[in-house]
Amino acid sequence: MAIAVFILYLLMMLGIGFYFSKKANNLNSYYLGDRGMNKWVVAMSAQASDMSGWLLMGLPGAIYLSGLSEAWIGVGLAVGTYFNWKIVGYRLRKYTHFCNDSITLPDFFANRFRDKTGAIRMIAAFFILTFFLFYTTSGFVSCAKLFSTIFGWDYTMSLWIGVVVVVGYTFLGGFLAVSWTDFVQGILMLVAVLLVPSVICYLNGGFAPTIDAMNQVQPYLMNVFTNASTGKAITIISLVSSLAWGLGYFGMPHILVRFMSIKNPGEIKHSRRIAMTWVILSLGASILIAVFGRYYIMQNGIAMEDPEKVFMVLVQSLFPSIVAAILMAAILAAIMSTADSQLLVSASAFSNDLYKRLIRKNASNKELMWVSRGVVIAIALIAGFLAFQGRPGASSGFLDVVMKLVSFAWAGFGATFGPLVLLCLFWKRTNLAGAISGMLVGGIVTFVWKFYLSGFAASCDIFGLYELVPGFVLSFITIVVVSLLTKAPSKEIVEEFEQVDATHFRDLKL
Repeated sequence: MAIAVFILYLLMMLGIGFYFSKKANNLNSYYLGDRGMNKWVVAMSAQASDMSGWLLMGLPGAIYLSGLSEAWIGVGLAVGTYFNWKIVGYRLRKYTHFCNDSITLPDFFANRFRDKTGAIRMIAAFFILTFFLFYTTSGFVSCAKLFSTIFGWDYTMSLWIGVVVVVGYTFLGGFLAVSWTDFVQGILMLVAVLLVPSVICYLNGGFAPTIDAMNQVQPYLMNVFTNASTGKAITIISLVSSLAWGLGYFGMPHILVRFMSIKNPGEIKHSRRIAMTWVILSLGASILIAVFGRYYIMQNGIAMEDPEKVFMVLVQSLFPSIVAAILMAAILAAIMSTADSQLLVSASAFSNDLYKRLIRKNASNKELMWVSRGVVIAIALIAGFLAFQGRPGASSGFLDVVMKLVSFAWAGFGATFGPLVLLCLFWKRTNLAGAISGMLVGGIVTFVWKFYLSGFAASCDIFGLYELVPGFVLSFITIVVVSLLTKAPSKEIVEEFEQVDATHFRDLKL
């Protein structure tokens, strides 16, 4: 029965991809949906592509181990989501349209600073391809864990089935297919995360009795300032690191592109309300899945080796097979809704910002679309290979844990692009030299901090700080300092900025 439900679900997603393949007949359509998306699709697809398998595996797994002390990540994400929609969404939509109708983030940077050398475009594309490899890998690891848990399939077979499905509808339909499938998948994800903790509460006589029972079994599980595994108070470094996840939103290409795609910029505020409702409900429910799930599993003596599988174990234990299969499809929805967006943004970065600028400057739209589809396959294969290295028994320690992969990619994007996006939109003195320097500093610091400096955390607490924080701060400072020390932007660039500024404030008054 479970296999039948999954096959039906996958066929529905592929059907959407096939339908929209007929409409993806030019680059603007394939990458941005011709800037014609409605407020509901923009809101739901942005948040579904944001959360990924992390919502139902990575975050519950972390909270399952450490209790609500890990829930500060959710707080940071909720705050970051709000400010990203509030201060970036509308202005980015307007500015990218002013800047020669930019259809990708590297495209916007190049047009914003009138970079004729192509340097900023190539550097931005390089970082997008690099960090999305890790992010997409996390999705495929989630897929492998999902199929191997439900069906008992071999990890490798489970992994490549997931790769084929995600590539299928992304290859066919581009941005339209990705956005509409994300809309459907976002609804399914929300229903699933709300239902599981609700059933556990019902079985225990309500919310308050469930909390009381948990406190008797594990007193630190519901303490937001104490690690439930160690019984020790969380440090300031740990708290700042968790809250800092919110900074990542300002640099996420697959989320920012949703702002660029909305048909009517004035509907951004309506999309924000829809998105915030979804985020608060889904993050809150995901946290409850972890803490309620730990109590339920302990009380019922259920064996579970991998904490990232807590949602799957609960679904299989609490529901009849047909319902369980539908809810399990929510995990696949979470995985697919992010992986497809990452593949599409990576493809656009390569074909539009590297291939067209360096290899075939006169390439036709049709050629670029086929190059994009080829890149979707190539990146999926590389990410699949990396996910294969995280198979059971491979002793990778990094590539097999969804939370670790997502946190690193999230930090990379946030530090590399976040400060630049904010300063591009709100500081007219930002120049090309500052932009390039800031991107390089943000990206390099993320790698160095994660894979070298964090090794000194035992002897110096500051190196235990989440790499997004030093990367973001140093990138921001670099952009400001270098911009002030080098030549000011041209009159043309300043006038364009002021024109966007004027229309922004005029629209706010309407």
